[in-house]
Amino acid sequence: MRRLPIYFLIDVSESMVGEPIRQVEEGLATIIQALKTDPYAIETVWVSIIVFAGQAKTLVPLQEIINFYPPRFPIGGGTALSKGLGHLMYELRRNIVKTTYEQKGDWKPIVFLFTDGVPTDDTRQAITEWKQNWQRTANMVAVSFGSETDTRVLRELTDYVLLFHNTDAAAYKQFFKWVTDSIKTSSERVDQNGSGFELAKLDDSTLSKIDPVEPAYGNHYTDNNYVVLAAKCQNSKRPYLMKYRKSLNPSGFDGMEFDTLAYRLVGAFEVDQVYYELSDESAGSARINSDELIGSPTCPCCGNQIGFAMCSCGKIHCIGAEQVSTCPWCGTQGTYGIGEGGFDVNRTQG
Repeated sequence: MRRLPIYFLIDVSESMVGEPIRQVEEGLATIIQALKTDPYAIETVWVSIIVFAGQAKTLVPLQEIINFYPPRFPIGGGTALSKGLGHLMYELRRNIVKTTYEQKGDWKPIVFLFTDGVPTDDTRQAITEWKQNWQRTANMVAVSFGSETDTRVLRELTDYVLLFHNTDAAAYKQFFKWVTDSIKTSSERVDQNGSGFELAKLDDSTLSKIDPVEPAYGNHYTDNNYVVLAAKCQNSKRPYLMKYRKSLNPSGFDGMEFDTLAYRLVGAFEVDQVYYELSDESAGSARINSDELIGSPTCPCCGNQIGFAMCSCGKIHCIGAEQVSTCPWCGTQGTYGIGEGGFDVNRTQG
C-alpha cells in the first residue's frame, strides 16, 4: 500500500511554553485519535513529529497511524527555523520512498509547520534548499500561531500560509479539527484520484489565509514579542522559564501621545533537561533591564515565593525564607536583598 506521509514540524521555542504547547499536545492527540477511526487514513497515512527550537529533533519517527501514540512536547531555547527545515529535509531524504520503474513510491508528503514567533537564525540557505529540492515534491502548510509571527519567511516557503487566531481553548479545538479534516480529505483523494492534497474549508474566525508578498530577510534575531528568562530552582536544581509578553502602555505625559514598551508576566513554567538539548548554546546572549519587566513569579518547582533572584554569576534562581541561599548554577552562597533601581539580566532568544 502506498503511504501518505504527514510531517508535523513544530516550534517548541520558549515563547510556546505554557498554554500554547499544552494545547498543541492535546490537539495532536485528538488528531491521531480521529485518524485511527477513518478507513482511508488508517490505510494510507503515516505520521512523524519533528520539533525545533535552538536545535531540531525527531520526536516521533515516521510510522503508521495504528502504532502512533502522541508524545509529550519539550521546550527549547531559540527559534532556529533553518535547523528545523534542515532536519525535516534530512528525514524526507531518509524516509520517502521514490517511484521507480519497479514500484510506485509514496504519495507527496504533506508538512504542517506550526510556529508562533520570529526566526532567531538566518533562514536563507535552508529556504533556498527547500525551494530547489522539495517545493515541487512535497506540500507544505505553514501556520502562524497568532499575529506576532514573522510571516514573511513563511510566505517564502509556501503559498499555503495561514493565520491561526489562537484566542481560547475553543479556537484550538476548531483548529485541530481543521487539520484532522484536511488529512482525512487528502487520504481520501489519494484513494480516489491520486491527487493526495486537499485542505478542508477554512473558518475565517479561526483560520485565515495570508496572501503571499515579497519576502524580506534579516540575519539574526531575538524574538521581541516575548521576553523569556531561564532560571533554576535552588532546591531541586530543575530548570524553569519565566515568560513575559510585550505590552504597550500610554506614556502618561500630558500632551505627548506615544506608548512605552514593557513586558508583562505571563507565568513561570517548569521544563525538563531536554530544554538544554534543544537550545542553541552558540547563540549570543541578549540583555534586558528589569525595570522593563512587570511582575515576578513564584518558583514553579518548589513554591518559593521569590522566583526571580540573580546571583553574582548572572544566572537566575529562586529563593525562600533561608538566611543563606545557594546558587544552583555556580554554587555561590550569599544573602539576598532588594536593591533600588533596575539591573540588566540575560534573556533567552525566545
